[in-house]
Amino acid sequence: MENIRIQDDLYTYVNQETLDKLVIPDDKPYAGGFAELADGVEKIMMDEFASMTESKNYPNEHLARACELYAIAKDADKKAADGITPALKALAILDEVKTAADFSRLYKKLSLQSIPTPINIGVDTDMKNTKQRLVYIQGAGVILPDASYYKPEMAEQKEQILGIWTGVAKAVMAKTDLAPALQEQYVNDALAYDEIIGGLAKTSEEWAKYVEMYNPMDADQVSAMLTTIDFGAILTDLFGHIPSTVVVTEPRYFEGFEKVFNAENIELYKHWAYVTGLLKACSFLSEELRELGGAYGRAIMGVAKMQSIEKFAYNLASNTYSDPVGIYYGEKYFGEEAKKDITEIVRQIIDTYKKRIKTNEILGDATKEKAILKLSKMGVKMGYPDKARAIYDHLVFNPEDSLFDIMLSLKAIRELDALSKLDQPTEPENWAMPGHMVNACYDPFVNDITFPAAILQAPFYSLKQTRSENLGGIGGVIGHEISHAFDSNGAKCDENGNINDWWTKEDFERFEAKVQQMIEQFDGIELPWGKVNGSFIVSENMADNGGMSVTLDIMSKTEGASYEEYFCNWARVWCEKARPEFLKMILSVDVHGPSILRANMPPRNFAEWYTTFGVKDTDQMYLPEDKRIVIW
Repeated sequence: MENIRIQDDLYTYVNQETLDKLVIPDDKPYAGGFAELADGVEKIMMDEFASMTESKNYPNEHLARACELYAIAKDADKKAADGITPALKALAILDEVKTAADFSRLYKKLSLQSIPTPINIGVDTDMKNTKQRLVYIQGAGVILPDASYYKPEMAEQKEQILGIWTGVAKAVMAKTDLAPALQEQYVNDALAYDEIIGGLAKTSEEWAKYVEMYNPMDADQVSAMLTTIDFGAILTDLFGHIPSTVVVTEPRYFEGFEKVFNAENIELYKHWAYVTGLLKACSFLSEELRELGGAYGRAIMGVAKMQSIEKFAYNLASNTYSDPVGIYYGEKYFGEEAKKDITEIVRQIIDTYKKRIKTNEILGDATKEKAILKLSKMGVKMGYPDKARAIYDHLVFNPEDSLFDIMLSLKAIRELDALSKLDQPTEPENWAMPGHMVNACYDPFVNDITFPAAILQAPFYSLKQTRSENLGGIGGVIGHEISHAFDSNGAKCDENGNINDWWTKEDFERFEAKVQQMIEQFDGIELPWGKVNGSFIVSENMADNGGMSVTLDIMSKTEGASYEEYFCNWARVWCEKARPEFLKMILSVDVHGPSILRANMPPRNFAEWYTTFGVKDTDQMYLPEDKRIVIW
């Protein structure tokens, strides 16, 4: 493109030169922005792992185990010798499931061996009393990227993608000892069972309204829904007793559970579990199977090549031991001067937010007081935690085992640990993200924000950048995460993270009207790869809008502030080149809007955008004043 004007397209004006040069790696669906920083961290830590493994010089026992796992995952010869056998041994348990009673009796064992089941039981924070935990149940996942693909209007895409999956499943099943006719039947049965699940499962848009997954019921009520299994026996096996309350995250799915699991379709279930379980296991088997099994995921994202064995081994080890790896990265590569400066920016943003709440037009005094209290109690986790969680002391494995069996044993340790915590208090001090992750988040049920060390670098943040650039970069992201406390979901949780109606009726109605305006601002935007669903991405769009409003407020009080630097760096952090297949899929599964919209839409709502660049009503990035939205 030539002669792009900033008034018409901020994103392309700022990023065109970079986009022209960006090359998407063969093993990735996208490049630039967050991905570039993540690739940099990955390279640094892969070198660290290689060096530690070679020298046998480990900072602590956690890193020693991580490096040991890395070495095992990198040993192609051993994995080839083990072949498919470890997975087939685990899947053999399905032969014991002949009746619903068998399934109920074996549920715990199936779950601990990572065998897919039509019901998934776990323990998580009680959303209405975040100091305690409850049992949660969820349905099975679908083969397609999202349950929305099972709607009639997606029939063409569904058929195309399931065709890819079928080819991959048949190629992997050909490696088993089943007769060819049985292989065919297993794959067809898996597809038939998936069709049942797909008709009942929640879509990503429904999951995005996370407060709505909180449907606590008496265990007896849930048992009455799940008549085809012995739910009480399963709970007793898992917890030693029947907990009084169970949170049903997918009411529609469990109301239709008799269709999912009954005496007539047990064989269908078993074949589905076998095929999908085997495909999931491929990552931890031979390199041949890792390539075969990963072909479906690569195809739907447009990725040509699987990760190198070195990258795969590092990512497996660093994800398994994420706390210790993040602490190591943070201590070595994140400076105290930067931490002090960035913490000051956070405090400034929170204080500015409080002042903005006081003058907010949609809130009455009582609601304003509650909102300010929520900001006052908001926790800030910056860089990396002081220590790893206790679970890492228990993540021990036998290095003589196959990689598959090692990963199975570590997953079982985590699962049993989580189940054991049902009657223990929650641990809000735990970090939601490790220090080496290029990301940030707000936890509505803790009321805190987390900024790992890895994201605190240019273009998001640097001591070498101007304050204006840092406010347009990391400042906007910090404001974004704080704004999640008051988005369409977070607004329903109080200062302690509890779901709580702390708004007056009139205030919430005015707020909901703003939410609707934000939905309408994005809904139906046509992009080359598909149409935007404004309802699905509304909470993230509200957060972007809030992040810009609060940082522009700070800019107005910052000596020597450059709005040009601010807006240009805002656009720079969203720079991304992605494959068409990935872009198409992400519209259905990601609550965040496409990068170009995240760069270009929020500025239109603020007067500073118009005055800085002389944007007129004839320019493409002009929005009439009566259409501009500022919520916080």
